[in-house]
Amino acid sequence: MEDGRRLLKHSFTCILGAVTVFLVYLYFDGESGSWDAPGLRRVAGPSSSSSSSAAAAAAAAAAAAAEPQWEDPGPYHVAYPRNYRFIMDETPTCKSTTPFLVLMVPVAPGGVAARDAIRRTWGKEKLVLGQLVETVFILGLPGGADAEQQQEKLEQESLQHRDLIQSNFQDSYLNLTIKTMVMLEWLAAHCVKASYAIKIDSDVLLHVQNLVKLLLDPNTAKQNYMTGLVWWHSPVLRNPFNKFYMPREVIAEPEYPPYPLGMAYVMSLDLPGKVLGVSPQIKPLYIEDVYLGMCLKRLGISPTDPPENTMFIVDPSHPLSGCSLSGVIAVTTTGIPQMTSYWQRSRQPEAKC
Repeated sequence: MEDGRRLLKHSFTCILGAVTVFLVYLYFDGESGSWDAPGLRRVAGPSSSSSSSAAAAAAAAAAAAAEPQWEDPGPYHVAYPRNYRFIMDETPTCKSTTPFLVLMVPVAPGGVAARDAIRRTWGKEKLVLGQLVETVFILGLPGGADAEQQQEKLEQESLQHRDLIQSNFQDSYLNLTIKTMVMLEWLAAHCVKASYAIKIDSDVLLHVQNLVKLLLDPNTAKQNYMTGLVWWHSPVLRNPFNKFYMPREVIAEPEYPPYPLGMAYVMSLDLPGKVLGVSPQIKPLYIEDVYLGMCLKRLGISPTDPPENTMFIVDPSHPLSGCSLSGVIAVTTTGIPQMTSYWQRSRQPEAKC
């Protein structure tokens, strides 16, 4: 009987030891990989050879030395780690085509009505004054309880239209700076052979012909060029109850550098790469157009006023006259019906002013 107990105890000890060894093996094996999300499968990590480990360590050290290490972003900055990836990018724009002008429209994932309205109006204009023009929409990840269903609809929309570019950041108002920088990343990666791009909000009417006419003008610069409704000497707002309040410990200067208002701005396509090159030196603010102006200042580049101050209108007195529409490039509208109406009127013979 005693011998049987000793045998049982010995067997239990052996089993417990084997389980412990197995768990330790799993732990250290897991250290060589990473988990793609809590509760999901582990993704295989890099080789554990000493040479690859040394190379990875050297690369990490170089990256750390090259870029300032920011503290927690807090309420006035955004965390832009520059490692987002594109998860939807089926558009042929700038890949199998070389457009003269790329229309970049940041839009919320759920903004299908706005996207369809643009596809029916100014976004469908492809050959303007002999120049190829193409339109793409840029967005992040949907949120909320129905995020998975929204994503499925976006994938179907992409298959149908092939004009969606989606990155894996969370799409929100406070992440507009991230959306802007991701847009520049895409342009720098794909559109260096194109000439110009415009970033334009989805509630804005774009008079494509007037824009192309401006860009074909011999007086329009082909490099280091950015224009729109430029805000000069814009004060840093110190009222804590203002939506755009900015404390002195974030920005000590009384004025922001000049920047084009985010509703619509045009750039030559040498600029995205240049802005991305200096952006690691400047902690990103959540006000995306201000941050763009800060990057331009670091580059020593100033935005350019358009030839006429009526070309970009952010707060118009509606309804616009035929004279106003004939000279505008971009104007904010009250919604899809008004944008559609203005676009139809803008295609009529120019009104006399």
